[in-house]
Amino acid sequence: MATASGSGDEVPADGVPTGRVPAEDVRTGEIPADLTPHPADKIYADGPGTSELDLAEVQQEISDAAPLAAAPSSESGAPDPAKAAEPDDVIRQPDDVEPDTAHDESGHARRVGPEGATRPISEDGERPSPKAALVYNPIKVDAGTLRDTVTRLAAKAGWSEPLFYETTVDDLGDDVTRQALEEGVDAVLVAGGDGTVRAVSEAMSGSGVPLAIVPSGTGNLLARNLKLPLTEPAAMVQAVFDGDTLAMDVGWTELARPDGTTAEHAFVVMGGIGLDAAMIANTNPQLKKTVGWVAYVDGAARSLPNAKPFRVVYELPGHRLHSSKVQSVLFANCGKLPAGLDLIPEASIADGALDIVIFQPKGLFGWLFVWRRVAWDNSFLRRFRAGRRVLSLRTKDSAVVYSRGAGIELATHEARPVQLDGDEFGEALSVKTRVEASALLVVVPKGHTTDGL
Repeated sequence: MATASGSGDEVPADGVPTGRVPAEDVRTGEIPADLTPHPADKIYADGPGTSELDLAEVQQEISDAAPLAAAPSSESGAPDPAKAAEPDDVIRQPDDVEPDTAHDESGHARRVGPEGATRPISEDGERPSPKAALVYNPIKVDAGTLRDTVTRLAAKAGWSEPLFYETTVDDLGDDVTRQALEEGVDAVLVAGGDGTVRAVSEAMSGSGVPLAIVPSGTGNLLARNLKLPLTEPAAMVQAVFDGDTLAMDVGWTELARPDGTTAEHAFVVMGGIGLDAAMIANTNPQLKKTVGWVAYVDGAARSLPNAKPFRVVYELPGHRLHSSKVQSVLFANCGKLPAGLDLIPEASIADGALDIVIFQPKGLFGWLFVWRRVAWDNSFLRRFRAGRRVLSLRTKDSAVVYSRGAGIELATHEARPVQLDGDEFGEALSVKTRVEASALLVVVPKGHTTDGL
């Protein structure tokens, strides 16, 4: 039986402790076949063995190299720090080298002097400045004035020169926004109608990059719901550089077309299928440019006479399947409409849920109930304590049905028109909506109240 050594290793009969390299292997520099090689062995595989080293020769080489190390020159082959740092005085490490973060330095880029000594990178322009991008609809805005404003305020804040992107008929803003994100911008500004805001928001959902809305269109639905200044574009541009951010939900809708294709789009305010979409489709575009949202009254006048209820089958997550005849089904992230109308007073952009509104009026009196609910009850009476008391005593009617949840799935027998944030999106046989909580960071002015949002 072998005895135990002082280190705790067992010593076999040959006298060599288990797990140690035999003395002859140490002398020759050879690695035993039964020892797992260390990664460093491969690095030094081409080096000489210990038997090949002569201690006297090594000491002589060290003493010969000492003067060269003390006074490096171009003839010695040592790199010149001043030349290595050209043209911007920064020596950069390769991407495959682990950054050295000692002394609170990034390790990725270090400023050095001519003598090669490390200097901290200051905030005097050596580090890349933040950069913003402006996506705008040239038809909706004064492009020259807005670009000048963004450029001037960005320079004043110490940001780099902004990037500018125009929307087109073929690109509502989502494609150019993705290009801006690929450029690594720190913020995106959007100026245009509700459709432009929707498209840009779709591209930015989940990016973590703040979005600033510069009110420019006729509806400004999202800006109204966020209570942003509608007539002060410079205030919203300035908010990019010194404002606050608010995380809001984004709704997504998957549409199944009559031809069997599907498409998914985002919305930030509300979407719908049925009469509301037909009203938007029947609105005169030229009239909308002239009088703004009031043009939807014309669209309603064109749509209501031929409006007929249609059968839908719908289901909210966690609830049973329903079937009903409706005029319209809305799925909303926000609740306010132009002209002070409050369609969904309890709607919130940050509750992680969508509000569902089902319009199912029966005859003329049914439409009167709808109008009373939206224009009188929600938009006026709810503002006062006495008015809320009156509403609590009123008999409920089924002309307007409200619900709330993570989304809604519905299907129709015949294809019906669909709208998202006030833009028509063709017809669909089925709609499947979902909410992505806190997916979009929106910029608000410093100190802007977010109560009730």
